[in-house]
Amino acid sequence: MRYLVSGSRMKEMDTYAIQTIGIPSMVLMERAALAVAEETQKIAKKSDRIWAVCGIGNNGADGLAAARILTLRGYRVTILLVGNADHGTPEYHAQAEIAEKLEIPMVEFCDFIPGTADVILDALFGVGLSGAIVGEYRTAIELLQKQTSASVIAVDLPSGIHSDTGQVMGIAWQADRTVTFGYEKLGTVLYPGRSYAGKVVVADIGLPGREFATAGDEAYTYELCDCKRMPDRSAEAHKGSFGKVLVVAGSEVMSGAAYLSALAAYRMGAGLVKILTVEANRSILLQQLPEVLLETYKPQMILEDPEEFHRLVAQECDWASVIVLGPGLSTKPYVETLVQEVLVNAYVPIILDADALNLIAQHPELTQYYTDNIIITPHPGEMARLTGKTISEIRENLIGTARDYASLYGVTCVLKDAVTVVVGREGQIYLNTSGNSGMAKGGSGDVLTGAIAGLLAQGEENWDGAVLGIYLHGLAGDRCLKHMGAQGILAHDLAEALGTIEKNRMEAES
Repeated sequence: MRYLVSGSRMKEMDTYAIQTIGIPSMVLMERAALAVAEETQKIAKKSDRIWAVCGIGNNGADGLAAARILTLRGYRVTILLVGNADHGTPEYHAQAEIAEKLEIPMVEFCDFIPGTADVILDALFGVGLSGAIVGEYRTAIELLQKQTSASVIAVDLPSGIHSDTGQVMGIAWQADRTVTFGYEKLGTVLYPGRSYAGKVVVADIGLPGREFATAGDEAYTYELCDCKRMPDRSAEAHKGSFGKVLVVAGSEVMSGAAYLSALAAYRMGAGLVKILTVEANRSILLQQLPEVLLETYKPQMILEDPEEFHRLVAQECDWASVIVLGPGLSTKPYVETLVQEVLVNAYVPIILDADALNLIAQHPELTQYYTDNIIITPHPGEMARLTGKTISEIRENLIGTARDYASLYGVTCVLKDAVTVVVGREGQIYLNTSGNSGMAKGGSGDVLTGAIAGLLAQGEENWDGAVLGIYLHGLAGDRCLKHMGAQGILAHDLAEALGTIEKNRMEAES
């Protein structure tokens, strides 16, 4: 597990280190600059032309210090100064004075005559950027981006990327690698910032105080070693020990969603999986997944014998340890009653997905049945229907959108995108970094709901099961990518690959 921080949280940690602990800012800056210089040396030759492009803030001061270290190590460095130095920070002026005394070539951007660079250090803006880049800074980025053959190393954050949301603030500088300080920033994990950052190197510069910071967001993400979080399977256990998953899914023309969720739940380790679906799906589901238990109903039963239908749903909800509700249900009129009956009768965790969410968007009064056992798993289109926001607005602030919904209704919100964001009802944040674009296929979300359900059935708490399920789902996608490439991955491949994840846990524990 590794932590991710917002810009404001990072600044508070800096302030704590400097003002409370007493570490001089120039000491932290020297360690940051040393990390940048060492990363530069991995790709640069002594004969290469290196440009350190520095703004007037402390990010620019980091760049000035890195330029000095590289110069003293025999590299050919030119410092390009952008912005009005009269407004520079004290650290900027101190570093510029040192560079001047060492006679390192420095030139103002207004006097700059472009040549050709081999390596460029982007030290224009760090985590403090809050508005769109304009004026001389924008002109500098536009000009320097034309150095297409140069390798670009971003200092702390690619200039133009918002440290919290990953959004492009008017213009952004594409980096080949980013050397970030202390902790990775949210903006280099979320898209589009992630695509601008290149390879991210987190440098330890001696910052204490993450636990004392209160401002801004803190999140975390899982890594391969977190596979050890998977539930243990006792040698003395039986199928009842690993829980019962009820998958309420599928309509007359969409049996596949029910199959994929059920298969994923089994592959994730659930002991028993039952599908509650329309009678028309009985034959095909038993052929596809003979291990599954099956209970069926006819849609007209809901209108003709509502008491019997209520009894059926209540009985199945009582049987389950966890419920998946929504994949492939359709939004036909009878489905509203089905969704309501499950929400009313269930006293176990419920994972709401797909058409259950679409029904709730159409009938927002159904949210009155939300409990703290609810996990919703919308993609941005479904979230737009739930919230009334546009997809663009949602993607501009995935964390904020998920947090607002989770806080309003007291649920766990899994907002699926290229980087899936999970926000718990107590405000905790997880950003998922496993997975790949080959998983962007129909049915992938159905597999995810089944994976989460399989973990919850084995005793994982809602938050832990949701976060681990998302990570393992992405990890299964990465395994598929290695064997068949992005184009060939199908949803059932993901479900099958979940069955190999246990090997990752054993590797992580060895």
